Amino acid sequence: MIRFAAALAVLLLVVAPAAAQSGLQAQYAAFLENTIWPMAKQSGISRATFDRALGAKRLNLDIPGLVKPGSKEPPKDMHQAEFSAPAKYFDERNIGFVTATGRSLARKYASTLAAVERAYGVPGRIVLAIWGRESGFGRVKIPHDAFQVLGTKAFMSTRPELFRSELVAALVIVQRGLAEPETMRSSWAGALGQPQFMPSSYLAHAVDFDRDGHPDIWNSVPDTLASIAGYLKTFGWQTGRDWGFEVTVPASISCAMEGPDRGKRMSDWVKLGVRRVSGKPFPAHELRQDGYLLMPAGRYGPAFIVTPNFYVLKAYNESDLYALFVGHAGDRIQWGDKSFAAKWGRTDKLFRFDIAAMQRALEKIGYDVGGADGLPGFKTRRSIGDWEAKHGRSPACFPSAGLVRAIR
Repeated sequence: MIRFAAALAVLLLVVAPAAAQSGLQAQYAAFLENTIWPMAKQSGISRATFDRALGAKRLNLDIPGLVKPGSKEPPKDMHQAEFSAPAKYFDERNIGFVTATGRSLARKYASTLAAVERAYGVPGRIVLAIWGRESGFGRVKIPHDAFQVLGTKAFMSTRPELFRSELVAALVIVQRGLAEPETMRSSWAGALGQPQFMPSSYLAHAVDFDRDGHPDIWNSVPDTLASIAGYLKTFGWQTGRDWGFEVTVPASISCAMEGPDRGKRMSDWVKLGVRRVSGKPFPAHELRQDGYLLMPAGRYGPAFIVTPNFYVLKAYNESDLYALFVGHAGDRIQWGDKSFAAKWGRTDKLFRFDIAAMQRALEKIGYDVGGADGLPGFKTRRSIGDWEAKHGRSPACFPSAGLVRAIR
């Protein structure tokens, strides 16, 4: 009898998760039919296209960040998600690969890059850096079925509306004959092809630069390069301007002056004591233009004066570190390997959940931190600096374990 009870308990442990997954899959099938199909039909998708793309799709429960259907709460794994210090983003193995390979491909695709730059005004070095960062210049295997990923995230993410619209956009791609469902490979976030465009971005920005009848961002290098450049031009890339300059920032300038809404003319930054680390003056044409303070690690790392083009790079990926990586890698592709002059300082090990709690605490006392997402963007960094100054501390503008405890 005891052995029977033990065996039954083991059987229930095995069957219960399977039954739960079966029930979830049934909910998903109903979701596709009752929620996504009406949206798709309204967008001109045929039933045949819908069934080809989604008819046999099952949930991918291995995708990170999933929540119960209908939940708006942050995923539980956010509690364990360590915030990566900025220094890790610039690991020399990663940026060294992008720059070395980028230089080689700059020679190989020189004529294509020149044609792309004539068409869109974006330097080839920037296009190459994005291509390298997004997909290792097309060498990284794109692992996922886009429809499985987008469908799962439309059903089980904290931003279902976004992924529902992206799922429908992916169906539009197939309906227009621009790609086959089987060839539409994506990242775990649903980003497509070598430039890693979301489906709506593909529809808006993908370019048929090789003129073979359709924009192929999975296999065509010319289409990939032109699509990246076209995207940046659409979001306001200013031809003839750089992305930014590494600088030294005197203690008299608060790190809380950071941000695209606190810009000054380059000449005014110079009057305040900001200097390029190279010792060279700012280009004369830049001195008349606005520049913006960027301190991605607060006082614990390099500082920059950036141009509006830096924020165009952020339109590609909403991350200061991403845009900085692309700009820096592009410079190294064109002008040779040279790391930042300032070093990234040591920062405390923190979890995103703890940073988010600190952000919520700052919000409660009136600070605009840009949202409690557990990532210290420029609004969070300068809010920290303002809080530090108000409480008699020397502003560092970056979270630490002690600061998280003090603010919470």
